[in-house]
Order: sequence, then structure tokens, then C-alpha cells
Amino acid sequence: MALTIRPPTIDELSVLSDLCFRSKAVWGYDVEFMEVCRGELSLEPRDLELTPIAVAEHDGKPIGVAQLRVVDDEADLLKLFVEPGALRSGTGKALLAWATDVAKKLGATRLTIEADPDAAPFYRRMGAYDVGQAPSGSVPGRMLPKLAMNLYPAD
Repeated sequence: MALTIRPPTIDELSVLSDLCFRSKAVWGYDVEFMEVCRGELSLEPRDLELTPIAVAEHDGKPIGVAQLRVVDDEADLLKLFVEPGALRSGTGKALLAWATDVAKKLGATRLTIEADPDAAPFYRRMGAYDVGQAPSGSVPGRMLPKLAMNLYPAD
């Protein structure tokens, strides 16, 4: 499978937001929960100006998206979503590699991830470790696993 990682265009942000929504829904959440999360799963034009974003594309079709924020030496993985039909295809791994590469180039030494509880095992397999919990940005009182990846090996 030839996968291309590229920046998104402003015209495809709604398509990418829908992809995030479909990807989150694979974990079996109910309609009400998903609607509460919609804002957090959406990409806005200002995100293109403020954060690095990547699209994973296969045969001209977006099948994944990742968004990163870097402040000083800390990077946050804001989004990493893969089209349900493309799960376990290496797309998530490729997007995570993009995120760690960009984070390093922007001066980060650590990548933090506030993961969906069902996605946390993927990040752990990729080398992330648990550093605590973080409040959900969408659901008051819900706590999410907070993980981190060191971007440079310890000496």
C-alpha cells in the first residue's frame, strides 16, 4: 500500500473532520456521546495556521489525519485518526512517525498524548508510556489516559 503523507487543503477540512468522527465512532460510543465530541473532533481553518496537520492518503483518498501542537520543548498530539476501513494498515504508525519527526524539528523533546482509552494500547505499542490522566475536552468528569513519548533516547 503506497501511503502519502501531505498537508491538508482548507477545502478538505470538513472531509477530514468527518473522518475523525467516523474513526472515533469505531469504539462503539452512543450517538449522544459522539455529538458531544463533535467540536473536539473537527478541524477549522485556523488550525491550519496554528498547528502542523498531516493527511495520510492512499490512491488519492484521505484515510488518516494527525494534528500536532508544539510549545517550547513539549509537543501535544491533538489528533490522530484513521478511517475505520484502514485500521491496522500502518496508517496510524506512519502518522505517529510524522508527528514525532515534526515535533523534533520544532524543538520538542517529548510528545504527550491524551488518548481515547481504546486507542491507548496502540500508543503503548509504539513506545509511549503512561504519565497520568487528563480531563476530556468534551465530556465533563471523564478522564483519559495521558501518555508520553520521549523523542530522544536517554543517554
